[in-house]
Amino acid sequence: MSPRLPRLPQWLTGLLAALVIGLVPGTSSAAALPAAVDGQPMPSLAPMLEHVTPAVVNISTKTRVAVANPYFNDPVFRQFFGLPDTPQERTEQSLGSGVIVDAAKGYVLTNNHVVGGADDITVTLQDGRNFKARLIGTDPATDVAVVQIPAQNLQALPLADSTKLRVGDYVVAVGDPFGLGQTVTSGIVSALGRSGLGSSDSDSTGYQNFIQTDASINPGNSGGALVNLRGELVGINTMILSPSGGNVGIGFAIPTAITSEVMAQLVAHGKVQRGSLGVQTQAITPRIAQLLKLKDSNGVVVTGVSAGSAAEQAGLQPGDVLTTLNGKPLRSVQELRNAEGLLPLGSTVQLGVLRAGQTRQLGVSLNPLKLASVEGGQLDARLAGVRFSDLSDDQRAQGLYGVAISAVQPGSRAARAGLNAGDLLIGVGNQRITSVNMLRGLAKVHLRQLALVVADDNGGHYVLVN
Repeated sequence: MSPRLPRLPQWLTGLLAALVIGLVPGTSSAAALPAAVDGQPMPSLAPMLEHVTPAVVNISTKTRVAVANPYFNDPVFRQFFGLPDTPQERTEQSLGSGVIVDAAKGYVLTNNHVVGGADDITVTLQDGRNFKARLIGTDPATDVAVVQIPAQNLQALPLADSTKLRVGDYVVAVGDPFGLGQTVTSGIVSALGRSGLGSSDSDSTGYQNFIQTDASINPGNSGGALVNLRGELVGINTMILSPSGGNVGIGFAIPTAITSEVMAQLVAHGKVQRGSLGVQTQAITPRIAQLLKLKDSNGVVVTGVSAGSAAEQAGLQPGDVLTTLNGKPLRSVQELRNAEGLLPLGSTVQLGVLRAGQTRQLGVSLNPLKLASVEGGQLDARLAGVRFSDLSDDQRAQGLYGVAISAVQPGSRAARAGLNAGDLLIGVGNQRITSVNMLRGLAKVHLRQLALVVADDNGGHYVLVN
């Protein structure tokens, strides 16, 4: 028995018939598309886009960058040639797109890599009006930024629930690149939950949960709108993946489930306040699975629990295997980090925990991140005026270790020896340092010579504090 062919929609059947009539000799003198088929107008995105495009804007920025010139930095050279003492600068310009999401207050969503670090931001509307924008806040970890314009009669896009998107849903990308005017491309949702991707300011250590689409996101469309067929915003276009730099049908957008939460915090605080579970994890390799007698490599294994953290209060222990996150399979360390970085403070994360062959459910709250710190004078009199702090989870995720030198008092012994705020203390003598608690333990050993191993932008080196 031959398989039954799927039944075509009535409008498509009529369209094909009209095309055949136009292509078969003798049936018609022209093959133009009809205005209507079976009394129904031809499908078009134009009515929806009439409501969407006024909310998509062009963003241009200017950034003043100091020019490094050894001759101009030499005071003798400047005096000899009568040059001014003011530093030399050049102005860098950039163009991108943005989306009006609050017409009453003039809030515009865009990418951090479009406006981050800019000295001047200009927003151009579809009707040609230009406004100087005020930067409300940026979040490099999600590549989201919010600016505000003092404009009236704006049109904003309604936000859709991006968690309801499905692979295969039709979407439309709208941008305003290079001052050429708005461009529109269409496609489908190719994948959801993409992570581990790099961008100009938000690399694989950031908080990512991208929508992947084959709708073309060309250079200059960053910060533009990704909308559904109802004209609702489902994402902010942010980047493409391409070996050549051109569009190859792999574009990414930040879903509104992320942008709405980030925007709320940027408007309220000017920055994103993130919580922490207080747990360190590692992917399960075949070797780890064998050691822990696991049936497969699903989930992540707990390698450390911070003292006093929510994870410790909930009863998590090193060696526990986290198998689910809020009822869904936990597939990577990145997914757990996303939950920490993207959920509001105070949220409770439900974790499926496998311990000694038994599975249980634990609720762990996202508490404000508190990093342990200690004043250097409490460790050794020679370190008076220095404050040491534990590294954040973000810093550790970037492969950094040690403790941060968060403050150095000018004129102190440590400052004269060469310690600077922002450096990392990675060792004392031949002892590697990984935490403030370890540093406190070494304070009990009275060292005749205080040799610190410090890492800065130039690499690692010894600093002797007398």
